[in-house]
Amino acid sequence: MRITQLHSYPVKGCHRLDHDEAGVEPWGLAGDRRWMMVDAEGVGITQRDTARLTRLAVRPRPGGLRLSAPGLPDLDVDEPAGGPKVAVRVFRNKPEVPARLAESAWSSAFLGRDVRLVWQADPTGRAVAEYALPGDRVSLADGYPVLLANAASLAAVNGWLAERGDEPVPIHRFRPNLVLDGAPTWAEDGWVGRRLRIGDLVFRVAKPCSRCRVTTIDQETGVAGRQPLHVLGTHRRFDGGLMFAVNLIPELTAGDTAVLRVGDEVTPLE
Repeated sequence: MRITQLHSYPVKGCHRLDHDEAGVEPWGLAGDRRWMMVDAEGVGITQRDTARLTRLAVRPRPGGLRLSAPGLPDLDVDEPAGGPKVAVRVFRNKPEVPARLAESAWSSAFLGRDVRLVWQADPTGRAVAEYALPGDRVSLADGYPVLLANAASLAAVNGWLAERGDEPVPIHRFRPNLVLDGAPTWAEDGWVGRRLRIGDLVFRVAKPCSRCRVTTIDQETGVAGRQPLHVLGTHRRFDGGLMFAVNLIPELTAGDTAVLRVGDEVTPLE
């Protein structure tokens, strides 16, 4: 079993970045979801309500990002290390998270409403809420540092879609950080509560990932349909939601880093 794809999403909801190798920090892949657009009330904007985020292309640069979108000039944004402090929420019903204000004019023009771009200057400020140890931290991702998807399980989903006469979906619909090949179909179900060694790094498999309408959005066009969420509702409905992929927590402490590479071997541990 090996990693065949590595992805990060520097701004929550943006188009993915593909990597041959990526740094890993206690709160996720290096640079993953450390930025987020928020509404006038400071609540995170995601593809759940704003599919236009699929058209946001992001390129990291030293000390910041370059933002690109159709119809707008590119914008270089610096990490606002000394910028105004703001309290934001990843979701409306979640606790506040400390962040710093980075920009508003370009982001508002992009989404056509009052929007601010914020940066999580201190990723140690947000705890993993469930199925975690007291010191576990997470970026501005939904809830966990890393998402692992199994290519064989996607093949099963696409088989179900074919039986219905529907088109297959790519793995990118599920917005994983890591894609695994060579594992049996749904092997990841048996890893929950255990540990995985990936390359030189060990991860705890916290829980399966409950899927939302983002999986129905074409990540290249922003056009939404009904699949694969409908077929997951038939075949992958469990207590807690419609499940595909698993959430991982790296066994790293603040100040530690590691590197993952495409081709790294994946080994379940007892």
